[in-house]
Amino acid sequence: MHLDLRAERRPARGRDSILKISAITLDLDDTLWPVEPAIVAAEAALREWILANCPGAESDWPTERLQALRAQVWTEHPHLAHDFSALRMIAIERILAPYGLPASAADEAFAVFFRARNEVSLYPEAREALAQLAGRVPIVALTNGNACLRTIGLDHYFHDAVHARDAGVAKPAAAIFHLACSRARAAPEQVLHVGDHPLQDVIGARQAGLQTMWLDRGMHLWPEHETPAQRCKDLSQLVEAVLPLLD
Repeated sequence: MHLDLRAERRPARGRDSILKISAITLDLDDTLWPVEPAIVAAEAALREWILANCPGAESDWPTERLQALRAQVWTEHPHLAHDFSALRMIAIERILAPYGLPASAADEAFAVFFRARNEVSLYPEAREALAQLAGRVPIVALTNGNACLRTIGLDHYFHDAVHARDAGVAKPAAAIFHLACSRARAAPEQVLHVGDHPLQDVIGARQAGLQTMWLDRGMHLWPEHETPAQRCKDLSQLVEAVLPLLD
């Protein structure tokens, strides 16, 4: 197996190396599945619910206005940047307020969105890779998003899951990585973090004292000023790289 360890557009001047590991923390969105199709479908499902339950909403809330409202809510509540579910609920409540619906309507609308958000399509190698890794080492999901492993049907592969809303901060803050290490019952230097985002996953985990592997599916460029990362192109390569290093 060959891992591409080159940094984008610059010569390598050093790399992370992986030593023996006792646990893995694993990003979810764009690591186990592409997230954009699920979000697009969830937005569409939410809008359909709004149109079906709020008379006049079709003219009141065209898709562009819904998107603008979401951005506005995100801007107005920076203290909730780590909690996508809370931000989404604020937006839903603001949309429904003029229509005189019962208080439970916001919960119902959010449930429609959340169900569609968790209808993800795994990358082809993901399930087999999870099975191989989970049989050898504790895996803790570590995500800034609000995907639910139980709803998706993958929770049996994971020792635990840490969402940004659990930690009160999002990646790349060190605190969320340390919480995940605590859930894995392993010291940071014994934990390998794997994810697709150079800053949120690799650099954040590196600065928190974890070992790192960048799962590079071609969506991001590596920052020119950062030391190159250990890199794999998919989860099959990850398995080949780390199985010999597990305790």
